[in-house]
Amino acid sequence: MKDLFLIRHAKSSWDDDSLSDHARPLNPRGEEQLPPLARALQRYDALAGEVYASHAVRAQQTLQGIVPEALMRERIHTDAELYTFDYQRLLRWLQNQDDQVQTLAIVGHNPALLELAAHLVKQAPFELPTAGFIHVRLPIRHWRKLAKQEGRLEVFLTPRDFSFEAFERKIGKRVAISGKQPAKDIPARLMRLTERLAQLERGVMLGLDDEFLHQYRIALRRSRAIADSVAEVTKSKSLKNHLSQLKRHAQATSSLRDLHVFLQDLPALCRDDAAFRAELEGWTKVRAAKEQTRLAKRLGSKRYRNSLHSWENELQSRHFGKLIDKLSNKDIRNCVDRQLRGFNRKAEALQSDAPDEDLHQLRKHLKRLRYLMELDAENWKSALKVLRQRQDLYGRFQDLHVQIGLVKDFAAKAPEGVPSGADSLLDRLEREKLDARQLILLADGLKAR
Repeated sequence: MKDLFLIRHAKSSWDDDSLSDHARPLNPRGEEQLPPLARALQRYDALAGEVYASHAVRAQQTLQGIVPEALMRERIHTDAELYTFDYQRLLRWLQNQDDQVQTLAIVGHNPALLELAAHLVKQAPFELPTAGFIHVRLPIRHWRKLAKQEGRLEVFLTPRDFSFEAFERKIGKRVAISGKQPAKDIPARLMRLTERLAQLERGVMLGLDDEFLHQYRIALRRSRAIADSVAEVTKSKSLKNHLSQLKRHAQATSSLRDLHVFLQDLPALCRDDAAFRAELEGWTKVRAAKEQTRLAKRLGSKRYRNSLHSWENELQSRHFGKLIDKLSNKDIRNCVDRQLRGFNRKAEALQSDAPDEDLHQLRKHLKRLRYLMELDAENWKSALKVLRQRQDLYGRFQDLHVQIGLVKDFAAKAPEGVPSGADSLLDRLEREKLDARQLILLADGLKAR
């Protein structure tokens, strides 16, 4: 078996008409495509063997942007033969490669790459955008034995799959909901959030950009907060099961999101202790990989699919329409007022020795309250500003709580003598957490307007 990776160069510039096609460089967006492309290629071991690139400027700049420093330079090659748009020429080039090479990556050009893929596999992609790549597994021992459509398509990824920024650009701006009738807008908002979940799922399952999961969690929490307000105002029991499902879906993402945030914070947490950081980072990545596999399996399950289809059907049902008909803008405002009073009451009752879970529940209360206010953001403009600041304070406390737990887990499971920096880090985190707790206890109550 041999593995072939076909990598199209990143987006190039057409600004200078005096340049030949060969001399065209990457444009700014092409430069931005390189770091996420490099991460995706690393995940799939695309550069584990020999790496060849066209000698065109845009291909060379792409090569430089995706090759890790640790890669042995003798495995990186430039070949003028790869500056071609003819797949048959690429095919002949491949058939002349050394049979000792098991994994081979080509940084080249369309349409040659795409047409080569169509020649090698039965169900090839219809397009290969810039900075996209295709992995083909070939059932051969000798490159000269390459035959038509005997390969197997293993992976096909485009920037929108491994870069949230590219995903958002591809999705485009969504038409704004007027906001003049917050109560009547609820079905449209919930349907849009449901569509958003479906759009984000692939990025979440691939796990190549943490922002997909973050935005997925926001869509789930917004959906739950809005639906919960409908259930509260209308006294509907039919939404109870859907709310439970949305809650379970959100809970299933919590551990992985915590690990993502922890990894992002590690440079600041470990400061100058590079050895300790490396050990802690390695341990965390292994744990995150297991959580990623578990979450991807969940999102790919029939049970998960059925739950979202059921929720979508509920939103489009006559029954839900009747519930919305009962709602008014005043009902939404009253619901927000009740939630505010409830939050203030619980916050005022906090004691200095209150369990961390009490503060965590208040943080979640704040998030639900914020999403309700944002249904009528203009009316709650000043209150939302204060609420977001308060949410940041509770969020900081929760992050510290999670970080302490993770460092303790690492220290308990690491080999003796490895977590030498764990004690000092834990002391610092505990002090910072105590400071955050004091700020929360001293904070005034939130005002309605």
